[in-house]
Amino acid sequence: MKVNATMKTIGLLGLGAVSGIALLQVLNTATASTNADTYKLLNLFGDVYSKVVSDYVEKPDEKKMTEAAINGMLMSLDPHSSYMNAQEFSDMSIKMKGDFGGLGIEVTMENGVVKVVSPYDDTPAAKAGLLANDLIVRIDGKDVQGITLNEAVDKMRGAVNTPITLTIVRDKKDPFDVKLIRDTIKIESVKSRQEGDDIGYIRLSVFNEQGDVGIQKALADLDKKMGGKEKGFILDLRNNPGGLLQQAVAISDDFMEKGEVVSTRGRNADQVERYTATKGDLSNGKPLVVLINGGSASASEIVAGALQDQKRSTTIGTRSFGKGSVQTIIPLGNQGAIRLTTQRYYTPSGRSIQAKGIEPDVVIEEPLPPELQGKMMAESESNMRGHLANPNGGDEGGGSSSYVPPDKANDAQLKAAIDFLHGVKVVTNVKPPEPTKAADAAKPADATKTPEVKKQ
Repeated sequence: MKVNATMKTIGLLGLGAVSGIALLQVLNTATASTNADTYKLLNLFGDVYSKVVSDYVEKPDEKKMTEAAINGMLMSLDPHSSYMNAQEFSDMSIKMKGDFGGLGIEVTMENGVVKVVSPYDDTPAAKAGLLANDLIVRIDGKDVQGITLNEAVDKMRGAVNTPITLTIVRDKKDPFDVKLIRDTIKIESVKSRQEGDDIGYIRLSVFNEQGDVGIQKALADLDKKMGGKEKGFILDLRNNPGGLLQQAVAISDDFMEKGEVVSTRGRNADQVERYTATKGDLSNGKPLVVLINGGSASASEIVAGALQDQKRSTTIGTRSFGKGSVQTIIPLGNQGAIRLTTQRYYTPSGRSIQAKGIEPDVVIEEPLPPELQGKMMAESESNMRGHLANPNGGDEGGGSSSYVPPDKANDAQLKAAIDFLHGVKVVTNVKPPEPTKAADAAKPADATKTPEVKKQ
C-alpha cells in the first residue's frame, strides 16, 4: 500500500519555504511595533556578544558560542526543538537511513544531563543493558553538565571498535559505570517471526526510511509461511522512540482499508493537514494487537492512536510516552539545520495525546525482576521541563514502565496478546488504587469491600 509523495515529504520539508513567504508579507502598524521590539532584543544580544568577545578572560570560540546561543534559543521553546550544525545534520540524515556509527541509543537532554529514550535492538547499548530513562551523567569520566545534547552525542560517537565508558544514574541511585565498544549501527528496524502455528509477530524498533518496506515484507513473508491461515498479527511498538512522520502514516495505512490516519495542525487555523489510508489492508483484515509501553513515543503513538481510534486493533500494554508534536527539519544551507516543533498531531477522533499518552485497551504491566525493582523511573513527556501543554486541557498523564523482558517466555504483554488472538479473555493485571479515607467515609455503613485483585 502506498502513500502519495506529498505525505512522504511533508514531515521533513513541509516548512522549507517559510522564510520566503515571510519576506512577502506587508508590515502593518502592529507588525512594525513588534519588529521594533525584536530589533531592541537583537541589539541587546549584539551588545552582550560584543562584550564577551572583547572582555572575556580567554579568547572565546565564536563559532561555538554562536551555535550555543542558537541552540539555547530553540531549546527554550520545548524539549524537542534544537539546532544542528552541518556535521550533526549530516549525521542525522545518515541515521534516518538506518546505517550509522555509534552506540545505538536514542537520547534527549533533561535537567542538564543526557537521558536515554530507548536503546535500539541488538546494538552495543542494548547488549550492555542500558534502559530507557537511564541518565548519562559522565562520558569517559567527564561531566555532561554544561554541554549541549549535540555535543554529548558527538562524544559518544567515534571510530568502530573503540571503547567508551558511560556513567549512569538509574532511579536516583548511586552512579555506576558501563563500558561499551562502539560499532557500526545498522538499524534493522523491522523483525518478524511466527508465534506458534497461527500468530504473526512484527517488531518495529524505529520509524526510519526502511520501516514501511520492512513491514510490507514482514506481512508478506508471514502470510506465505502460514499459508494465509494466521489468526492475527501482533505489532510490537514498545520502546520505539518514533522517527519520520511519513513512515508512521504509511505503516498505519498498511493495516487499514480506509479512514483518517492522523491530522496535523500548526499555529494558524489554516495550517491543517489530514492523512488518510488508501484501499488495501495488507494484513487482509486479520485481528491485530498493538503492544505499547512507556517507551513508545511520537510516531509510535500516531500508529497506535490511528489503529485504536479506527477500531482496527486492540492495544495492550501500558500508557505511552505522550509526545504529541511534530518537528520539521529546516535546512540552513551549508550551516546545518534547525529541528523546530511546527505542528501538533491529532488522532482520527480528534484527540491530542500531548503530555497524556495513549491509554491501552487492556493494561498489562511487566513484572520487574528483583534486580530492577525500585530502580526504574516511569518517565513521560509530562515530566520533561518546558514541554507543551495539551491543547485540550485536562490532567496530564504520568509515565509508565518501559521494561520488556529479554526472554519472551517471561513477557506478560506478549503472552496477553497471543491469548487475546486465540480468543482467551484478557484482563488487566494491575491492582486498582486503594480508596482514600474520604472515599471510605462517604460509603454507606453496609457497603461491601472491593474484592482484592492480585497481580499476576
